[in-house]
Amino acid sequence: MRNIDELRPLTALQLLTIWRKCEEEDPLVRSLLSNAGVLAACCYDQGELAFSGAEDVLAELSPREMERLLTMFGDGGQKLNPAFDEARFQALREV
Repeated sequence: MRNIDELRPLTALQLLTIWRKCEEEDPLVRSLLSNAGVLAACCYDQGELAFSGAEDVLAELSPREMERLLTMFGDGGQKLNPAFDEARFQALREV
């Protein structure tokens, strides 16, 4: 996965616009396209958009990676901690 150091919040209108672009699709397709659109619009690396668009997100990320980023986005779009050890975090959750 490419480096993403910031998740910027989107306005309600931006989210609605992304959803409307996909509203006539099959529900599963709509979900993937909408989520990819959100990530394409909110993921940044060193102040620049990390993805060129939804297709770039779909081509690079697995559904689980998308879900992880969307969960972080839903938690406020804070700066990502590069020292965060996901594997260690998951191991501690299982204890």
